[in-house]
Amino acid sequence: MKITVLYGGPSAEREISLISGKAVAAGLRDAGHTVFESDIQPDDLSALNHSCEVVFPVLHGNWGESGELQEILEQRGLKFVGSGSHASRLGMDKVATKRAWEAAGLPTPPYRVISTVDELDASMPCVIKTIDGGSSIDVYVFKELVGNDPAPVEAARRIISQYGRALVEQFINGPELTVGLLEEKPLAPIRIVPKRGFFDYQAKYQATDTEHRFETGLPAELVARCQQLSQRAGEVIGARDLARVDIMIDQQTGAPYLLEINTLPGFTSKSLLPEAAARGGISFSQLVDRLARRAAARDVSKPVKTTA
Repeated sequence: MKITVLYGGPSAEREISLISGKAVAAGLRDAGHTVFESDIQPDDLSALNHSCEVVFPVLHGNWGESGELQEILEQRGLKFVGSGSHASRLGMDKVATKRAWEAAGLPTPPYRVISTVDELDASMPCVIKTIDGGSSIDVYVFKELVGNDPAPVEAARRIISQYGRALVEQFINGPELTVGLLEEKPLAPIRIVPKRGFFDYQAKYQATDTEHRFETGLPAELVARCQQLSQRAGEVIGARDLARVDIMIDQQTGAPYLLEINTLPGFTSKSLLPEAAARGGISFSQLVDRLARRAAARDVSKPVKTTA
């Protein structure tokens, strides 16, 4: 097939997108496809004029992952890999995602959206982050608060000054799992064990000592429950083709909590979805080939349905 791979874009996650996109293009060529690559921008959509059978977007962050690009592709009647514009927009908004999950009866940590630091309750461990960011950029984790620690207030002020609002989420102390979804089905969960404080941008993409464990050390029933939760979480958002769901498990109660969903996960050498697919016997080139062929077979006249 003739496939257009889109990467780059305008977001803070641009560099990761460039790496992921190059890897996807190489994988598709290994699978025998003819690939056209383009670093696409909101003010330069010329790549979409290139004749192809499928578009494979590999953008992360705002515009490329948050529904705008997907809406353009839908309006042009182009077949593309990944979630449609509605699910992409919903999945990128952490608050909207949590509300959708809550409405569906799915567990997610208690949270509050604040627009001033005076609204911050810094009396308990919390996570302060942007509402629509990715790759753990501008995420601050406070596992323990001692006295009048000014750090949470400064973190909240920093995010609010840049984005206007901040999401303050109760910190769940325990193991972190991520579950990849391929064709709306859960892959083997991976337990994330960063050597630094938490699974931030550096731990995800720069550190060499972050452990990805398929042997989670958790009861089989709990692992299966996390897979079921992840599948349901993706269904509620309306995610299709591929996604990744992050989960925290309370070490005292063993209860799992859905953190967020990534509707367009990475394809770098450290990315989790390709790693989980490989665990299931699906090589990188087989993975991207499978996704492209699935998109090519899609009837673009049918709207994406969501239960949200």
